[in-house]
Amino acid sequence: MPVAPTRRNALLMAAAVGTGLFTGCSSAASGSSSPRKGGSLRAAFPGAGVKETMDPHAQRQFVDIARHKAVFDKLVDLDASLRPVPRLARTWTSDASARVWRFELREARFHDGHVLDADDVLYSLARILDPKAADHLAKKSLSSMDLPNCRAVGRRSVEIRLTRPNAELPALLAMTGTAIVRDGWDDPRHPVGTGPFRFVSFTAGRSFVARRFDDHWNGAPHLDEVRVLSAESEARGAAVRSGEVHYAHEMTPTFARSVEHDSRVRVVATARSGVQGFALKTDRPPFDDPDAAMAVKLLVDRERLVDVVCAGRAEIGNDLYGKGYTYYPDGLEQRERDVAEARRLLRRSGLLGKTVSFYTSTASDSFAQAAHLFAEQAEEAGLRVKITNGPPESYFTDVLTTGTVTNHRCGAMSIPTYISERLLTESPQNATAWQRPDFDEAFAAAQAVTDDEERERRYRSVQQTLRDRGGLVLWAHPQWLNAVSRTLRGVKEAPPNTVDWARFDTVWLD
Repeated sequence: MPVAPTRRNALLMAAAVGTGLFTGCSSAASGSSSPRKGGSLRAAFPGAGVKETMDPHAQRQFVDIARHKAVFDKLVDLDASLRPVPRLARTWTSDASARVWRFELREARFHDGHVLDADDVLYSLARILDPKAADHLAKKSLSSMDLPNCRAVGRRSVEIRLTRPNAELPALLAMTGTAIVRDGWDDPRHPVGTGPFRFVSFTAGRSFVARRFDDHWNGAPHLDEVRVLSAESEARGAAVRSGEVHYAHEMTPTFARSVEHDSRVRVVATARSGVQGFALKTDRPPFDDPDAAMAVKLLVDRERLVDVVCAGRAEIGNDLYGKGYTYYPDGLEQRERDVAEARRLLRRSGLLGKTVSFYTSTASDSFAQAAHLFAEQAEEAGLRVKITNGPPESYFTDVLTTGTVTNHRCGAMSIPTYISERLLTESPQNATAWQRPDFDEAFAAAQAVTDDEERERRYRSVQQTLRDRGGLVLWAHPQWLNAVSRTLRGVKEAPPNTVDWARFDTVWLD
C-alpha cells in the first residue's frame, strides 16, 4: 500500500539519483521485440519507511511483495482470472472430502545450493502459522492446517491434512505471505529463497538490490540485476518520465492522462484490479443497525466517485468484491443512488441530522478526495460527516479499530481469500468488524463443498448476505496503472498479487 507524498521521500529519491543509483538509463526505446540479456532494472514503488521488511511471511506493502517475489517462490500462484496455477508445486490433488491434499514438488534449488524438499515446505507452513508471529499475514487463512499430521512423502511430495474440509486450499496457498523458505531459515537480514534473483542488499524505506540467479527452476532472468526503490507518487512519476527508473508502480489516473502523448513512457493498465470503497464499522452504533448501513449504500453516488476519484478509469462497483473473478455472483441488479430512500432509512435508524466520523489518510492518493466527496453526498441525504486524517504509515492497521467510516481498498485475490482475510469474526483485516458466527459457518460450509456448482451457489448466498447486511460500500473496480519506460519490454497487464504482476524475471531492457 502506498504512503503519503512527503518532502523526505522526494529527497531520498533525489539522493538516489544524485549518487548514481539511477544512472545509465536511456529514455528512447529501440523497439526490440526479442528478449535481450543484461542490464539493471530500476523499479519505484510506494514506500512504507522503516516498516518495510524482507520477511516474506510478514509482507503487507506492495513494495515488500515485489522484493519478496524476486527472491522467493510460492507453491502456487494466481493467474489473471484469480485461478491457482503451479509454481514450486507441479501438481496437487485431494481426497474426496477435500481434507487431505498432496502437493508434488518440482526440482528447484535455493540460492545457497540446497535442493528444495518436502521438509522446506513443512517448515515454511509451520513458520507462517507460528502462534507468536502476529504479523504473519496468511496465518488466519491457513489456520485449518493440521500441522502435526502433515508429512513428507519422500523428498518431493507433501501431504497436507486439514482440520476441516477446504476445497480452496490451493488458492489460499497462493495468497500473499505464503513464500517457501529453507528449513530452519529465520533471518530476514539474509533472505535465501528459490526465486529468480539472489539477494544482495536491502535498506528499509530506500532500496533493494538483487542479481540474476542462473539456476532458477523456471530459467534464468534476462536481467543482470533488479533494484526496487521506495518513493512517493510525484517522485515516481518524475523518475519514469526522465528515464531515471524503468518501472513506476501504482500511478494515478491524472499521471496516466499527463503522459498520453509522451513518447518516453507508456502506461500498462489492467482492468478490474481489485476494489475501492468505504468500510462501515458494524460492531458499534450507528452501523450495527443494517438500516443505517443500507442508507449509506443508497446515498453514495458511485458514478460520480468513479468519474472524479478514478477519472473514469474504473467500473462501477455493486458492494461486492471481485467483479470478473471466479465465484463473483453475476446478474445482481446494480445498486443505484436513491436519496429519498436513504433519508427514510436514516430517519428510521435515528441517524438523520446526526454526525458520523470518517477516518481517512493520504495512505493512498485517492483516499482523502473520496472521503470529502462522500461527505458532500451524505449531506445531501441529511447525514453529516466529520473527517479526520490519520498517519499514512499506520493507516491500514489503524482502520481495524479506528473510525466509524474508513477508506477501503484491496488488490487482487480470490474471492474466498478476500472473505477469509477480511470478513470472518477472527479475520486479521476485518475493517468493518463484521462478526457473525452464522456467516462464518455458512462460509466454512461453502468451502467444504467439492462439487463446483454447489460450492458456487453457496458462495453466491454468503455474498448476497454481505451485500445486504454487511458494512462494505464498494463503489469502484479501478484499473491498475503502472508506468514503464519505452526501454522496458515484456511487462504484462496483470492484477496486483497475481503471477505476472511485478514480475521482473521475464522482462528485458532495450
